[in-house]
Amino acid sequence: MSADFLKKNILPSQKIKGVNIKSSARFLNRELSWLAFNWRVLELAQDPTWPLLERVRMVSISSSNLDEFYTVRVAGLRELARNGITKLYADGLTPAQQLKLIDVNAKALSHAQQIAWNKLIIELAEKEISILQQDQLTNKDKAFLDKVFLERIFPIVSPLAVDPAHPFPFIHSGGLAIALHLEMKNSKKVLQALLPIPNNTDRFIRLPCKNGTGLRIVPIEIILIQALSVLFPSYNLVGHCMFRVLRDSDLEIEDEAEDLVREFETALKRRVRGDVVRLKITKDAPENLQNMIFGALHVHKGEVIEVDGILGLEDLSEICVMGPEALCWPSNEPRVPERVKDFDQDVFAAIRQKDMLLHHPYESFDIVINFLWQAARDPYVVAIKQTLYRTSNQSPIVEALCAAAEAGKSVTAIVELKARFDEATNIKLSRQMERAGVHVVYGFIDMKTHAKVSTIVRKEKEKLITYTHFGTGNYHPVTANVYSDLSFFTCDSSLGKDATKLFNYVSGYAEAEGLNDLSIAPSFLFNDLLGYIEAETQAALGGKPAQIWAKMNSIMEQNIIDALYRASQAGVKIDLVVRGICGVRPGVTGLSENIRIKSVVGRFLEHSRIVCFANGTKMPHKNALVFISSADWMGRNLHGRVESMVKIRNKTVQAQILSQIMAANLADTRNSWVLHADGTYHRNLDTGNTALFNCHRFFMENPSLSGRGKVGAEDVHNLAHLND
Repeated sequence: MSADFLKKNILPSQKIKGVNIKSSARFLNRELSWLAFNWRVLELAQDPTWPLLERVRMVSISSSNLDEFYTVRVAGLRELARNGITKLYADGLTPAQQLKLIDVNAKALSHAQQIAWNKLIIELAEKEISILQQDQLTNKDKAFLDKVFLERIFPIVSPLAVDPAHPFPFIHSGGLAIALHLEMKNSKKVLQALLPIPNNTDRFIRLPCKNGTGLRIVPIEIILIQALSVLFPSYNLVGHCMFRVLRDSDLEIEDEAEDLVREFETALKRRVRGDVVRLKITKDAPENLQNMIFGALHVHKGEVIEVDGILGLEDLSEICVMGPEALCWPSNEPRVPERVKDFDQDVFAAIRQKDMLLHHPYESFDIVINFLWQAARDPYVVAIKQTLYRTSNQSPIVEALCAAAEAGKSVTAIVELKARFDEATNIKLSRQMERAGVHVVYGFIDMKTHAKVSTIVRKEKEKLITYTHFGTGNYHPVTANVYSDLSFFTCDSSLGKDATKLFNYVSGYAEAEGLNDLSIAPSFLFNDLLGYIEAETQAALGGKPAQIWAKMNSIMEQNIIDALYRASQAGVKIDLVVRGICGVRPGVTGLSENIRIKSVVGRFLEHSRIVCFANGTKMPHKNALVFISSADWMGRNLHGRVESMVKIRNKTVQAQILSQIMAANLADTRNSWVLHADGTYHRNLDTGNTALFNCHRFFMENPSLSGRGKVGAEDVHNLAHLND
């Protein structure tokens, strides 16, 4: 199947026994779908057209992803299986059945990661980047590393004996350690010991190179083994191995916690000491050391992965930083919208002229930051409200909010304490804002506030004007450089009122009634989506054009999927761009023959959520209904989180989303994997004489419609299909 979904051909569907609208087999398994995504990430590590160090980075990301998968998803499934829960999931599998399938798939993935890395070692060597082992070190190298050890490692490393007087120490989640079997030089007395690798030091150490060219690197564990004579001067090394611990990282919070911040601080401490869910250990580790480790950590063979290679592949990201820039992607310089330049960086003036949509990282996230800083300094701004799900540790967003509060403005920040793995950062930033006078609200105890909204109220000619920002991603200036997301700016009074009602709902439990162009989960968003899908279904049944285009990270909500199946059966043409988890089975005869699904995985992480309904037209068309959202189509998002979905009425912005962003994603053939009816993904880079279309390159080279000012404004009319 072609990955170019702008081509209107729907290939013949496939009959799959037992798959129909009533069978559980109509849903693909969530966990296996996620693993399939990580296989796609690893596949990029083997793509010879990618810069070499970027391929190394993909191995690192794939490994990090898999570890997080175990600490969160597998940990939860294991707990269900241990408690004898046999409830079938949507796809008909019990927790125990899923764990068996995951184990086979994940072990194969771990093995493939090592193979990919071993191939990359050879290619790195060809570019004069050498990853050295003990037997490749010269005497001069060893002397240099001895000095490195004494100056940089010895003060922070802690050799730990393991015996009745010294119990096996606690190893934190993600922690690497060397297990040692030692023998006293004189008495032959045996000692077992551990060398935990400090988590505040570099994993890889740079060695001097002849003539200053090239890069020679050695892992820290080799330095530690070489330095045993210093750490254990009375002993000889008999045997050793490395191991890495992954622990249950899920958080449990008491529903009635009086002090939510303090409760989260306590829960974060519990996370560090969670049960071991996975243990990685070097292959052919001495049996006595295996027994010591397995017994102390209470793991059995099924929870152990033997690694024939390097442990902690996620640390390979360090090498990407050390290496030459020529082996990485050329720098992406985000554009400043021409309209903002026309108004001398006055973001308010640019928004007053017309609604504006920015496409990050191709357009600068600094505009979002400047939007808030301008508000903080503007004497006519009276109030700011802001949601914060994730942001950076040293956040310019938070600094702007603090400055605004200190300037006497009314500032409210809704901070989500339950943002996984960012809880500690969010607690710290909350304390900082409270000290500055910001009204910090923690939202609901039983559900996350995931909506990405900011409002600024400004006094203009005796009127209060609300400037609103709706985003599909987080207010995070670091991830905004690599995540593909949308920022929508407007001073439309109706949307301003809608956004204010959302804030009042979260901060004061005031039901958001009478919304105009904003849908909010969990109150309305789910039913609104079903209503729009049903409208397309009825249009198809009535012989009218009917299409759905949607882009998201994940889709698993059963009712939404079944609605898509019914729409497909009615004749609605459905094209989905789903980066990660996907429970929809496309191209099945009698079920989903009109559904096509692809995953776009490339240089930038596709993160924006978009949904478009033809509304009786053939897309792209000026009368199509276009929405951007913070929500994926998951049960958690639609039923258990505060989310937002905003309708786009401005025709230029609507055209930008349809004719540029969605069209380019649908047409992409370079970064696309097509999902088949059997649940497998296929990437076809062999298109004959046809050049592969790369949507990321397209976005880097072509400015967006709505951000154009005087420069480039002449082609907006045509691109916005205003002549339709």
